[in-house]
Formats: sequence, structure tokens, C-alpha cells
Amino acid sequence: MRNFPIIDLHCDLLVYLLMNPDARADGTAFGAGLPYLQEGNVALQVMAIYTAVEAESSQKGIIQSVIYKNLLDDYADSFYQADAEFKPTEKGVGMVASLESASGLCNEEEPLDNAFKNLETILENVGRLFYISFTHHAENRFGGGNYATAGLKKDGEALLDYMSGKQIAIDLSHTSDALAHDILDYTYKSGLEVPVIASHSNFRDIWDHPRNLTRENAQEIVDRKGLIGVNFLRAFLNNDSPEALLDHINYGFGLSGGKEAMAFGADFFYTGDFPDPARLPYYFPQHENATKYQGILEELSDNLTESQLSALAHQNAERFIASNWK
Repeated sequence: MRNFPIIDLHCDLLVYLLMNPDARADGTAFGAGLPYLQEGNVALQVMAIYTAVEAESSQKGIIQSVIYKNLLDDYADSFYQADAEFKPTEKGVGMVASLESASGLCNEEEPLDNAFKNLETILENVGRLFYISFTHHAENRFGGGNYATAGLKKDGEALLDYMSGKQIAIDLSHTSDALAHDILDYTYKSGLEVPVIASHSNFRDIWDHPRNLTRENAQEIVDRKGLIGVNFLRAFLNNDSPEALLDHINYGFGLSGGKEAMAFGADFFYTGDFPDPARLPYYFPQHENATKYQGILEELSDNLTESQLSALAHQNAERFIASNWK
């Protein structure tokens, strides 16, 4: 079994560094810390800027974009900015930013124009955004999150219009079912040039959870030449079975055209300040950090070909980058 280069579509290192000022990116308290990324042969890691629905959301979004910029300076021998020509290399771990919740552009009370100004500031700091998720778990001015029922709101339509042609995907990982439907409908009917992905989501047919994609939405992402990054969190796999991760991946490959869409989106975040005992362990030991990708691929080799494993590990994400970045 060869050591595949890995592209992962989502981790929360930036907000971990924001909330833990003494922490370092090259520590091992975080599942996607630099030593784990290097040992796991991660060629490209998407770094999410996460914000909750709160008054300070836009300030925290901009601060995390500065943290991202500083990572490239402080760890110049290990991290580098991925660009449209990205291919796995030996020179280090590529990075690209994303926005998990558009609350990071403006809070609920700011003028919407601030969102576009702050988006340009963030882009100046991070170079490019792989994707924007409009919501997290809760509802905000753009639409409904996973635990809400609202669909796409007028501010969400305006943001989609603004994103069109800017090489930024819209991420359905944290949408309500109504918001996912409305985004797909609005982008299609408006003819917007906005790629659609689910950066860190699993499948509801395998595990019935609102964080997981319906078959209809998953198939639409595939049909639009998007990506689906499988999530490693136990709560979204199956509370009792680590093998469920393999079931989710195999299900994705079973979708029509799914071989071209499946990727990793492990969703590593800092669990040390989450006291809810019902969530422990957050990850099964087989999936708990970025060294585990190769073992997962080895387990999958019973059902997937070498070509399919390469597609999952990195080639699908490379294809997406080549098709959508300039």
C-alpha cells in the first residue's frame, strides 16, 4: 500500500489558535497540528475561519485571516500558499483558507455592505477562499443552519450574487435542508458561476443526522462536478461503529458519478474545551488525527481500486482546483 498524498477540505486550526493564544500550530494537542499533517502525508489542508452568530463575529473572522497569514510567515519552511497550479510536492503542506459561516463577514446588525468590505479584507490576507459556508448550526441573516429550518434569505441571495465568478465555492455542510435546496435552486435559476461542495459532510442514508446530506443533495453536488469531503466526527458517522466511516465513503462512491466527487473533510477541531460527556470520544481512535488517513485508505482497499483510492485521497480535489481556480 503506497503512501498517498492527502488533500483535506476542512479543519479548525485557525479558531483553535484564536481561542488559545499560547497554542502553536506545530503542537500535538490538535488533530491537524503540523506534526500530524506531515506524518500523514497531507499535501493540502483547507483552514477554516469559523465564527458563531455573535456581535464580535466579523472581528473574529478578520483576526483569523491574519492568523492564517502569520502561519505562512512563521512556518515558512513547512506551510505554503496553494495556488491554481497546485500539485502535491515535497516542499511542505499547502494551505488555503475557507469561511465556515458568513457571520464572519458581518454580524446580524451591521449593514450588508460591511460583509463585502470584510470579504475583500479577508481575501487580501489569505490570498483566496476555497469556499464559504453561509451558516453553522444556527440561523443567521443569510439562512438556516443544520439545527434550523429557515431557507435562503435576501442577504444570502446578495452574497451568492457577489460570489459569482470569484472562484469561491458555496459549501452545503452546515445548511438546513431548506437552505441547501434554495442555494441549489437560486444558483441554477440565476445562472451564477458558483461551484457547489460539501466540505465536511456524510450521508443521511447511512446515519440519520441533520449534519449529513440527503441523497438528493449529495447527488446534485456530484452532478455539478463538486466535492463531498467525508467527516470523521463520531456523532456524524455512527455513535458505536468506527467502520461506519467506510460505509459512508463506499456509499458516496455508489452515487452516480460519485467516484469523481469523494474527498476527505475530517473536521479536526480542538476538543479540550468541550465538556459534553455525551460527545466523548469525539473521534474514534482510528480517526483521531491527521496521521490516520493512510490506515483508512488501507481499510478501504478491500472494496476500492487503487484508482478510486487516489481519487479520494487527492485527485478529485486536484481536479476541482484545476477546473475552478484561475
